[in-house]
Amino acid sequence: MSDELIIAGRAFQSRLIVGTGKYRSFPEMARAIEASGADMVTVAVRRVNLTDRTKESLLDYLDRSKYFLLPNTAGCYTGDEAIRAARMGREVGLSSWVKLEVIGDQQTLFPDTAELIRATQALVKEGFTVLPYTSDDLIVARKLIDAGAAAVMPLGAPIGSGMGIQNAANLRILRERITEVPLVLDAGVGTASDAAVAMELGADGVLMNTAIAEAQDAVLMAEAMRAGVEAGRKAYLAGRIPKKLYATASSPLSGVVR
Repeated sequence: MSDELIIAGRAFQSRLIVGTGKYRSFPEMARAIEASGADMVTVAVRRVNLTDRTKESLLDYLDRSKYFLLPNTAGCYTGDEAIRAARMGREVGLSSWVKLEVIGDQQTLFPDTAELIRATQALVKEGFTVLPYTSDDLIVARKLIDAGAAAVMPLGAPIGSGMGIQNAANLRILRERITEVPLVLDAGVGTASDAAVAMELGADGVLMNTAIAEAQDAVLMAEAMRAGVEAGRKAYLAGRIPKKLYATASSPLSGVVR
């Protein structure tokens, strides 16, 4: 049975979205992305050589007939910076989609939500499909949706921290209250169980980079993340049993020979 991730009318076979930064080499990056099964891959516009094609670039290792490239505005600290980066990505032919990041604090890399909302409004008006990296705040998420965001991408923990989901209650609230657009967990995943938990909480997808790229074996971790996302999604769809304080016999007592 098909269980595609649909964003802005486009179907993706995998619910795992992966980044391209922090790998030890471009060949390792390519192998890990292949192992992840992802078909959407994020590329930082400001950290990639987009103009001088005589120099080696990570884009040389990504088959664009196989992967959908999602430019991101990593490293931008104002809405205007992020808007310029998004325009640059479109101008060089990457995509009119953008994973929008507007950072508000250098140490935590938490988003500047006011600037994020403003940049989302501006880019949507220019025809971009905007996927904003945001806090796990329901009110901010609502404002982003009103601004035209095609998805809401709340953090599970600070970017690159590997701490896993720190506020499951907020993600549950987001899942219950947001039905218009996909909910994609972005940032904080450290290992496969974190990815599975995110999906079990009802996330439509998970985006990650550091957890794979900086693992001791990036390719093997990519395989684990793929399995974790798939297992968590199946568990969510299956419907877990309720938690109980006391035991319940696994075998029914009716018809037992006495």
